[in-house]
Amino acid sequence: MDATEWMDASQEDTQKGKYLTFSLGQEYYAIEIKYVTEIIGLQPISEVPELPDYIKGIINLRGKIIPVMDVRLRFKKPSVGYNDRTCVIVIEISRISIGLIVDLVSEVMEIPDSEIVPPPEVNQTGNKYIMGIGKVNHEVKLLLDCEKLINDKDIEQLEESR
Repeated sequence: MDATEWMDASQEDTQKGKYLTFSLGQEYYAIEIKYVTEIIGLQPISEVPELPDYIKGIINLRGKIIPVMDVRLRFKKPSVGYNDRTCVIVIEISRISIGLIVDLVSEVMEIPDSEIVPPPEVNQTGNKYIMGIGKVNHEVKLLLDCEKLINDKDIEQLEESR
């Protein structure tokens, strides 16, 4: 194991079990901190034609073009107006950076594996973005599977729009 591999492994160890929590209305979600590169306020968004409705467009983040996804729309929830608490969580996934527009970012918290249960098997498609349910005190956090938020077709369209 060379120094870079060791650093990557040790960084992954310190991030294991840590999640960034955020809300969409009254529902609380969490994503593994290892995917998060930064959290920013809402930026001016340039629309790109022919992308799915949940991909709101692109932003220029310090010279880097980042597509942004409205997580509410991705989950087929009603759209709400953005406000001063609306945030963009920039994540790195499947060789692409993408911003996730959420109502409110809460905190980074540790959720031990012993407090995570699988999502209920309600139907085949209802839980495709949920990898587990974290039990934190008397609350429930829906743990998102970042890999499934963006599908291969979305990635192809985003790469073509750059």
